[in-house]
Amino acid sequence: MIEVGRVCVKTRGREAGLKCVIVDVIDDNFVLITGPKNITGVRRRRVNVKHLEPTPYKLEIERGASDE
Repeated sequence: MIEVGRVCVKTRGREAGLKCVIVDVIDDNFVLITGPKNITGVRRRRVNVKHLEPTPYKLEIERGASDE
């Protein structure tokens, strides 16, 4: 379920409750996400997958896509 393009909701930290998109899978425990910041307020960062709640929605983006 954790894959590039998956829309998720952050469950922990100052951005808890905000939506984000997985841009890259780093390893079994960490992924790179973005909001992008100018839309949802979530900046591009590495997060633990335990801090994300996947939604059924998926965007068709490339691995490592830019915020534009």
